[in-house]
Amino acid sequence: MEDSGGLAGRLLLLACLTWRVGESEKLSPLAPGPRALSEKETFLVLSLHNKLRSKVQPPAANMQKLEWSEELAQLAVARVAGCLEGPAPPPAPQLGWSEALLPVGAGGFVELLERWFAEGRRYDYGAARCAGNATCRHYTQLVWATAGRLGCGRQLCAGSRGRSQAFACAYSPGGNWELAGAPIAPYQRGPWCSLCTAGLSGCFKSWDHGGGLCEVPRNPCRMSCRNGAHLNVSSCQCVCAPGYTGRFCQVRCSMRCLHGKFRQEECSCLCDAGYGGAECGTRVPFPFHACDVRIDSDCFTVSPEADTYYGAKAKCQEKGAMLAQIRSQKVQDILAFYLSRLESSNRVMDTDFDTRNFWIGLTYKTSKASFRWDTGEPSAFASFAFGQPDNQGFGNCVEMQAAAAFNWNDQRCKTRNRYICQFAQEHISRWQRDP
Repeated sequence: MEDSGGLAGRLLLLACLTWRVGESEKLSPLAPGPRALSEKETFLVLSLHNKLRSKVQPPAANMQKLEWSEELAQLAVARVAGCLEGPAPPPAPQLGWSEALLPVGAGGFVELLERWFAEGRRYDYGAARCAGNATCRHYTQLVWATAGRLGCGRQLCAGSRGRSQAFACAYSPGGNWELAGAPIAPYQRGPWCSLCTAGLSGCFKSWDHGGGLCEVPRNPCRMSCRNGAHLNVSSCQCVCAPGYTGRFCQVRCSMRCLHGKFRQEECSCLCDAGYGGAECGTRVPFPFHACDVRIDSDCFTVSPEADTYYGAKAKCQEKGAMLAQIRSQKVQDILAFYLSRLESSNRVMDTDFDTRNFWIGLTYKTSKASFRWDTGEPSAFASFAFGQPDNQGFGNCVEMQAAAAFNWNDQRCKTRNRYICQFAQEHISRWQRDP
């Protein structure tokens, strides 16, 4: 049975071998050989580096956020394996070094990094030099703005003067460069993150919400997709899960287009000729309409009532038609002339409308940054009035404007206008051949 004195001696020896990283850190005893830092130590060292980099004064405009590199950590472990005997590795464009040999009990990485950062009190940013004969090379490497990767190691050493600890940190790319024999400043001063490069356009805020470090943006599109959708970062578009649509997949859509084309952006159907209804499941008897204006093979009717853009679109569809697609100057001129005559005769049965204007089937698609017809094709022909489109009131739908000789204006889609339905003769003929 072991006596209490022997047990106490063993516990004392174990305590002496414990390496203290911080007051709140309780780490395993140091092994006699070199080893990489534990996951807990790695997080501590990396976090403290970034915290200190975000506290430099004057503020840094291009300070990058460091990321941990296990490859650099292995190089640092190899460096401390010999207890830093021999000259330090020479600076190289790909690698920069900071290292120290401290007596056991002088602290761990926390105290060491704060000591390196404290060298900055003697650093004159304007002159890019350290005051007097002091050294600031640990500080300038720690806050070298363009360094992006970090790896560190430490080792317990025995020597004639007692036990000590060897520390080394490798940074990539390196720092502490000179120009014509004169040192250059480690970073560019200015508002935090104001000079980040294109590839590092994100801004990582520090723990106390001060400072800022340039980082690879986690979401370069600056948008989020909803309802389980996937964001395609290359195109900045949401790939919706089944049953959802919209730019952010925010609209639940279980639409079935039985006889027509599904319009995902609007969660609606564009019906084939001869069919109507929300899902194009209703057979529309022939003839579908009475023509108000016939232009070549197409037939146009003008509504006697008013509705919102999407209400008008649905009512045209119920008749087996679509909102008018004006694709040439000829069609524009004829419809404008007809509408001007219609105004004078006041053939309006419903007085519940906001303007004397008429909806046509053209809307602005934000995801495609262009005006497109309801069929999905971009608008090759346009007849916007002077100064239009101006996006006043977020006008994403297009009307023929009475006050501008029935040229076009972008308008809010919930405005109540009359509207023009179009029946394409070739679609009708095809329906007649195959009823």
